[in-house]
Amino acid sequence: MNTLTTSAPDYPKKMLKKPFFDLTLEMLNCVRDHDFDRLSQICDDDYGIVDINTEGGSEIIRDRAGWEKWFSGLFKTLDQMQAKTWSEVTNYEAEQTSEMGYSVVDFDQMFVVGEKQMQFSVIATIIWKKVGEEWKEARYHSSLIEVKELNS
Repeated sequence: MNTLTTSAPDYPKKMLKKPFFDLTLEMLNCVRDHDFDRLSQICDDDYGIVDINTEGGSEIIRDRAGWEKWFSGLFKTLDQMQAKTWSEVTNYEAEQTSEMGYSVVDFDQMFVVGEKQMQFSVIATIIWKKVGEEWKEARYHSSLIEVKELNS
């Protein structure tokens, strides 16, 4: 039987030095912690997002109101299920100019409810923009690559 560990992985220094890695990790941790307020500060989502819904399909969100509804509903559902989730970055690439940037992040999102342990392998493209002195996530698009049940 596979058992998931919730300890934070040690990421390679090469990955840690790439643009937006710290913000990407913080975004993923906001989802883990259901920290809607901080996630709202990091994400602008001018052009919406494409996320993975609870059935494994695509969740198309086109505006900020839809974004707020999606994440507040998702966090409420996960809380009701007493689910634990976290993400582990497996690959990361990024480019940055003075006003814009992008990153491509591969990650495994772990999902645990009771005895059920799942791993969702995801690849996401994130567009970043500079707003004043801060970087904001302006567009997020994720695709589900693989799903594994780890305790079967």
